[in-house]
Amino acid sequence: MPVKPVLSGKSKWYKTKLLLRNNTIKPFIPDTRRFTRRNLEQMIHSYGMIYVKPEQGTYGNGVIRAERGERQGYTYQYEETLRHFDTFEAFHNSLAKKIGRRSYLIQKGIHLLKHHGRRFDIRVMVQLSPKGVWEATGIIGRLGHPRKIVTNYHSGGKPTAVEQLLSTHLSAGQLVQLKGELNRLGTRIAAQLQKTYPRHRQFGVDVGLDRSLKPWIIEVNMNPDPYIFNQLKDKSIYRRVMRYRNFGLKL
Repeated sequence: MPVKPVLSGKSKWYKTKLLLRNNTIKPFIPDTRRFTRRNLEQMIHSYGMIYVKPEQGTYGNGVIRAERGERQGYTYQYEETLRHFDTFEAFHNSLAKKIGRRSYLIQKGIHLLKHHGRRFDIRVMVQLSPKGVWEATGIIGRLGHPRKIVTNYHSGGKPTAVEQLLSTHLSAGQLVQLKGELNRLGTRIAAQLQKTYPRHRQFGVDVGLDRSLKPWIIEVNMNPDPYIFNQLKDKSIYRRVMRYRNFGLKL
């Protein structure tokens, strides 16, 4: 019996398809497909590294990082456990058994930038202003736990100022330019999703930077946690995020 697809705001697949309709957003979306044996084989051989993630889920729960080794072997990591396989058949069977009947996706792996050997990505908070205009109200880095594959705060990730994480990768001028690009990307994403979710007032856009500093959309959160911004020294960002959030709750 086939896995029943999920078609709600919580579905990563559904949101991906909505974003792919916009040609200015499409170049920033990594190749994403439903989990099947054929897609797994094609993508692991095309990209070498992929992420296998639940179609629904939060906090990075259930995410698996898989790689094809130089000597044709395969590995995958779930939480802190790494497993090795000599053949694709054994690799696929183990993944399929772990996933069970849950609906999963496969996403092209992005080799994220690192800070002191730890992967990080960036959360852009986008909110509707009191004037009815989408604004990027906060941006924060999420520094992954050294032994885990996800960066989420609830999985041991550390909220960190992007200036600190990018200081060894970019000049001050380049950082300003990148933040502007991420903010514009975030507001375009919000405007696109608003067409389907007209009552939504905020989105959390998770972006990964590859080694060439290109941003990739990892995920869009429909109910982003505003409290991670309270971890920043600059409390004005947190206050702005909360002010816009509270305004939205009154509507």
